Amino acid sequence: MRGKGIIATIIVALAVGSLSWISAQQHKSGSSLTADDYVEIQQLYARYNNAIDSGDAEGYAATFVPDGVFNTFTGHDALVGFINDWRGKMNGASRRHWNTNLTITPTPEGASGSVYLLLVDVSTRPPSILAAAMYTDQLVKTPEGWRFKKRATKTDTAPAAAPADKK
Repeated sequence: MRGKGIIATIIVALAVGSLSWISAQQHKSGSSLTADDYVEIQQLYARYNNAIDSGDAEGYAATFVPDGVFNTFTGHDALVGFINDWRGKMNGASRRHWNTNLTITPTPEGASGSVYLLLVDVSTRPPSILAAAMYTDQLVKTPEGWRFKKRATKTDTAPAAAPADKK
C-alpha cells in the first residue's frame, strides 16, 4: 500500500512540475492571450472578410488601427479608398474571401496571426478560385478591441509547367 502512495506522490509532483514549467514558458515569452482574446481575434478576421466582400469601406477601415497598413495602403483614408476601388474598379462585388488555418501567437506588442486565403469569384457557375494566398498580420488590442496593425498578402504562385517531352 505504501508503494502506491509513493507512486501517487510522484505523479502529483510531476504534474505540478509540468504545469509550473508550462506557465513559466508562457510568461517567459512576455505575453499571453486569454480565451476571450482568441475569440475576439477570430471575430476580427470574420469582420474583415464581411466588410471587404460587402463593400463596407468604413467597416473595413475599422478593422485596422487608425494608422494601420494593408500591403501598400496606410491609414484610414487609404484603406477606405482601397475598398472603394476594390468594389468599383476591381470587380470586388463578385468576389468572396475564404480563410482557413488561422494561427494566433502572442507577442509582447499583442499578437501575430496568419491565415490562408482563397479568393473566389461567385459570378461564375460553378464559383471559381481566382487566387490562393496567405495573410500575415500584426495585431494589437485597443480600447475598441483587437485590430490589425499591419496586414500583408503573399499570393501563391503555381510552379512553372514542365516542358513537354519531345519524342
